[in-house]
Amino acid sequence: MKRKGTFAMRGMTERDKKLRLLYGAAFLVLMVVETLIALYVHDKVIRPYVGDMLVVLVVYCFVRIFIPVKARLMPLYVFVFAACVEVLQYFDLVTLLGLSGNRFARIVFGSVFDVKDLACYAAGCLLLEVWERRIRRKIC
Repeated sequence: MKRKGTFAMRGMTERDKKLRLLYGAAFLVLMVVETLIALYVHDKVIRPYVGDMLVVLVVYCFVRIFIPVKARLMPLYVFVFAACVEVLQYFDLVTLLGLSGNRFARIVFGSVFDVKDLACYAAGCLLLEVWERRIRRKIC
């Protein structure tokens, strides 16, 4: 018997596959933009606010690569995840894990709790929700 694709691709429609590719491409582009902001932008607006809004878009696109459809509450789940990471910063997770000397860990997990970050995550997730509703209207 001939196998059709990988386990993850079984039962997926062409539309689902195209969505995965779209989200994968969006993830890569947003990741490059986030990296460029982190490395080269040192202002008081773009890096702290736009960067935090974009980070939830990066996470969202990454998750949607694996779950391209039937994810109605995904923007909410991404916000909860981002908020949990921010709360862990409040408790200084990096130090608790003994990684305070590891620059990479401090960048990935973050090291400073800020309520404004939560607001940026919420704004990014609201943008995602608006996007999702527009897409669903066009599809339905």
